[in-house]
Amino acid sequence: MPKIVECIPNFSEGRDAGRVEELAKVAKSVPGVTLLDYSSDASHNRSVFTLVGDPDGIAEVAFQLCKKASEIIDMTKQTGEHPRMGATDVVPFVPIREVTVEECVEISKKVAKRVWEELAIPSFLYEYSAAVPGRQNLAAVRKGQFEGMPEKLLLDEWAPDFGERKIHPTAGITAIGARPPLIAYNINLDTSDLEIANAIAKAIRGSSGGFKYCKAIGIMLEGRNIAQVSMNMVNCEGTPLYRVFEAVKFEAKRWGVNILGSELIGLAHSKALIDCAEYYLQIEDFDYDTQVLENHLI
Repeated sequence: MPKIVECIPNFSEGRDAGRVEELAKVAKSVPGVTLLDYSSDASHNRSVFTLVGDPDGIAEVAFQLCKKASEIIDMTKQTGEHPRMGATDVVPFVPIREVTVEECVEISKKVAKRVWEELAIPSFLYEYSAAVPGRQNLAAVRKGQFEGMPEKLLLDEWAPDFGERKIHPTAGITAIGARPPLIAYNINLDTSDLEIANAIAKAIRGSSGGFKYCKAIGIMLEGRNIAQVSMNMVNCEGTPLYRVFEAVKFEAKRWGVNILGSELIGLAHSKALIDCAEYYLQIEDFDYDTQVLENHLI
């Protein structure tokens, strides 16, 4: 069976459809790579692409996308609700089939080295690729964002893994690494009070005592005038989507707030969604391996 690696680059552009389409054109241009999905959010001012391919193709398309993003996105003029530090903000590589985590780590280092040598964009290695303690967590790496990064890079413990202690003047700095699959999952609230979303996010995220595999922040969706709990679910076996949904609903009641709806950003693994169906339908003695039709067709 052929080797398959997933790459989910996040770009600091979600408002200019023309620029997003330029990135999509690049994503479709590399042999051995398939663009599965891409979506943008104007409030976040961010686009997320999902690609799969062989290791060489994925490494090439990741570099080419970083190059294009550096040409069309100027971070000195970029604003948005989502934390960010570079035109290409983060480039994760995920092993899918016949590929090890170690191979994805090597791909991340190869891409990071090339991004510095050919584009003069420095990078941090994060998650499984992290070579420095404290850099596994993307939130810690990104802290300070684009505006605070020049000062941060001068601290002893924050030298880039590739590049000099200064950001690219318009493209910033990028986080590159290998990581396990995650699901970007957001819940929208029927309130314009961002503090409520922040309080709920604090209650449910693992770093402040909530669910171990949940990373969460509050975000304001200006276009809809509503607050959102924006999450990365890094292990939906350990913390299922239905559990955080119910926790957010429970916490929101404290302020007399309801859930308007939830959304997936990019792709999700089928089991994470089927687990939700099993929970809410209260299916007895359900067996994912034998009772899901598609599992017999793979």
